[in-house]
Amino acid sequence: MLVLTGAGCSTQAGIPDYRDAHGNWKRSEPMRYALFVGDEQARKRYWARSMLGWRTMAEAQPTAAHRALAALERAGHLALLVTQNVDGLHQQAGSQNVVDLHGRIDTVCCLACGTRFLRRNMQQELVRRNPEWLAFSAASAPDGDADLERSDFIRYAVPDCARCGGMLKPDVVFFGESVPRDRVDTVRQALAQADGLLVVGSSLMVYSGYRFVEEAVASGKPVAVLNQGRTRADAVLTLKIEAEVGGALSALVQAMA
Repeated sequence: MLVLTGAGCSTQAGIPDYRDAHGNWKRSEPMRYALFVGDEQARKRYWARSMLGWRTMAEAQPTAAHRALAALERAGHLALLVTQNVDGLHQQAGSQNVVDLHGRIDTVCCLACGTRFLRRNMQQELVRRNPEWLAFSAASAPDGDADLERSDFIRYAVPDCARCGGMLKPDVVFFGESVPRDRVDTVRQALAQADGLLVVGSSLMVYSGYRFVEEAVASGKPVAVLNQGRTRADAVLTLKIEAEVGGALSALVQAMA
């Protein structure tokens, strides 16, 4: 199987998801690439919220779903695991053959020179420059964000690249930004060799993942979804199971042992 995972794999780790059971946004739309690079106020707002929300991502641990998928890989049942999540929990659980379709939140990149470094180092610098912001409280939001609403983000100090002075950005694919072509090609090659596609914990509302459902259907491969709630692909699925993903995948591992 080619396996495509989404936020439903990580909610049990304490990482909130974006959408409800009907596929609708639970909160405002995530940051868009054009806004991040073009609006200094929006960029400062992003990093201020991220400084408070980072702890949720940094402390998250793999769930039963992550561990079960790693076990299926070890047993030889997975051609490739493709995740729309940016938390790195599949790798922490032991999965080896993983494509992080939307990148990784634990890495920061410079948009000018391409330098990459660990997000935890960025966190130390953000705290050093903005210690007073640690006194604010905010609920966790998806992908290391936090629900912090203020009007004085312009005072927030964001570091530039220490190497070239360029703009720093989390090494993830924002809305309005394209998934790197090599990642898409890797998934397509694996899908061509796979017996079918299994989608776990995703509503498939984002086209970057849904495209692989379209390609599987077009090539006559079965598509199964394990997800609680409506998905964009409901009309074309071979099989749909609405259940908690960790329990269902753990039962699958036991049944195939």
